[in-house]
Amino acid sequence: MATSEEQLRAMMIAGLEGNAEAHAALLSALVPILRAYCRQRVRNDPDEIEDIVQEILIAVHTRRSTYDRSRSLTAWLFAIARYKLVDHFRRRRHLRFIEDASEMPLAESLENADSARIDLKRLLEQLPRKQAKAIWDTKIEGLSVSEAAASAGIGTSDIKVSVHRGLQALMARIRGDK
Repeated sequence: MATSEEQLRAMMIAGLEGNAEAHAALLSALVPILRAYCRQRVRNDPDEIEDIVQEILIAVHTRRSTYDRSRSLTAWLFAIARYKLVDHFRRRRHLRFIEDASEMPLAESLENADSARIDLKRLLEQLPRKQAKAIWDTKIEGLSVSEAAASAGIGTSDIKVSVHRGLQALMARIRGDK
């Protein structure tokens, strides 16, 4: 039985308010959703899919305090899932997947799926070019800081600062801080 956005949000909010049973129920409810999400994007290797699902669940658990109760839970969830998938494929150097990451559909099977779409390229276009390029090169393309610096013709500390400031700005935009 599919769990709706409203049910997931209610479990998340109850968990944030200290209800451990609701938090455990949320994590359990997310497993089949995340398996389906990963199955659509990863070759059919059940062990690899399960590893990614567990990484996403750990991130959901450890970052639950970043969830904004006024926003879609699925948007927040699938943003985490997307970044965990990108990290997974970057570690394995599956660059074709990373190039297509901004076109990955999100939460097709959930109600209000349109609210769960996050367009990475559109987000990056809102940043100054230097910050967007630094994030793209290091976080998406998987270049080292020194490789990204050489590519941009700037120092490594400038890349680090640009990535840090750019990610802060993106998180503020995702949270709705402007």
